[in-house]
Amino acid sequence: MKAGFDATGEVLLVTGGASGIGAAAARAYAAAGGTAVVLDTAAPPARPPSPDRGGVEHHRVDVADRDAVFACVADVLERHGRIDGLIAGAAVQPRRDVVAMDPGEWRRTLAVNLDGVVWACQAVLPAMIERRSGSILVFSSGLAHAGRAQASAYAASKGALISFARSLAAEVAAHRVRVNVVLPGVIDTPQFRRANPEGGEREHWARTTGIGTPDDVAGPLMFLLSDAATMTGSQLSRDRALVKE
Repeated sequence: MKAGFDATGEVLLVTGGASGIGAAAARAYAAAGGTAVVLDTAAPPARPPSPDRGGVEHHRVDVADRDAVFACVADVLERHGRIDGLIAGAAVQPRRDVVAMDPGEWRRTLAVNLDGVVWACQAVLPAMIERRSGSILVFSSGLAHAGRAQASAYAASKGALISFARSLAAEVAAHRVRVNVVLPGVIDTPQFRRANPEGGEREHWARTTGIGTPDDVAGPLMFLLSDAATMTGSQLSRDRALVKE
């Protein structure tokens, strides 16, 4: 049975959506008739789409900059009148031993991966609460549960996001706003390729769990954004995938 997702007239905010999973989600949302608003430091400038049709618009925003996030969200609300969903996916993933971790690199990782999610939630929630409708998706990682060498800052930020999202879900449930966590698993994105060069663990994952594509995650994200997904405070994990022959 095939299921459809209709986002006509709706607006989705995607942080870190210039590439990878965020970009795939933005494309899928636009294809379903909605408007996807991408916030990313690498996002190319683009003319905003007309409010009466779907599309993808890009804004150069550093999610660690709270004022910039709030200004962008205010602009989106002024032009479109609503924000129905938020995918908080912006992240950085430094590879560094703990003893060699520069304080600035540590703080930058938490500022983007953790603070950036908090700022985006703070910015969109008042409008969602007023409309008594909204879906927030927070990206965590399997590394939040299983440690990995040279991934302490990234894992710490992703572990904190799970606790944050669960608490936020309880906080806004009465306002009919849902908050869920997504653990995408091993996905072939530019960030993954930078952190995992050819060979080693990458070959192991290819043989075992399989390395997915961003489009593999877009479908589950569309489901969680839809009214069909009534859960909140949940984790959707793609820890395993069919290994393609």
